[in-house]
Amino acid sequence: MIVDRINALARRVPTWAAYILYALPAPVLFYMGATGGLGAEPIKALERELGEIALQLLIIGLCITPLRRYLGVNLIRFRRAFGLLAFFYVTLHLLVWLVLDVQVLSQIWADIVKRPYVTIGMAAFLLMIPLAATSNNRAVRWLGPRWRLLHRLTYGVAILGAVHFIWLSKGFQFEPMAYLAVILALLALRFSKRAVAMGR
Repeated sequence: MIVDRINALARRVPTWAAYILYALPAPVLFYMGATGGLGAEPIKALERELGEIALQLLIIGLCITPLRRYLGVNLIRFRRAFGLLAFFYVTLHLLVWLVLDVQVLSQIWADIVKRPYVTIGMAAFLLMIPLAATSNNRAVRWLGPRWRLLHRLTYGVAILGAVHFIWLSKGFQFEPMAYLAVILALLALRFSKRAVAMGR
C-alpha cells in the first residue's frame, strides 16, 4: 500500500534532514534581499516571506495528527522539528521587523500598542516561547500530562498567526484567508474527533 511505503520512507529519513531542508530558505532569502532579488521593498518582502514560511510550518505541524488518524500516515517523529522551525522563522520575522524595519525602540513599543496586527503577532510570538522551550524530552518527562495541555497553545498560535497575516495584508486577499480556513478546518477535524470520542 502507498501508506505503508510513505511510513517506511518516513522511518528512514532522519529528523535532522527536516531541519536542514527547511532552514535553507532563510539564508537564501537574506541573500536575495541584500542583492535586490526581493523587489523595491526588500525588507517588507523579507518580513512577509519569513512570516509566511513560519505559518506554513505551523500548518504542517497541525496536519500530522489528522494524517495519522484518518489516512494512517505517521509523520509524528517530525512534529517537533516543524514546531521548532516555525519558531525559528517567527523569530527571524520579528528580528527583521525590529532591527531592519522599525529600528527605533520607542516606535517598536508604540506599534505593539497601537497597531492591532502587531499586537496579535507579538502575542503569537510570546505564546511560542514556552512551546519552544519545552520541545525536548526532558521537558516532556518533567511536565508529564501537563505537557500536552501546554502544547495546545499551538492552536491559538496558528489562529493568531493567520489573523496577523490577514490584518497585515492590504485589502481583501485570498491567500491569507486561505491560510485561516485551512487552520480552522484542521482544528475542526481535531476537535470533532475528540468530541466523538468523549460521547462514546
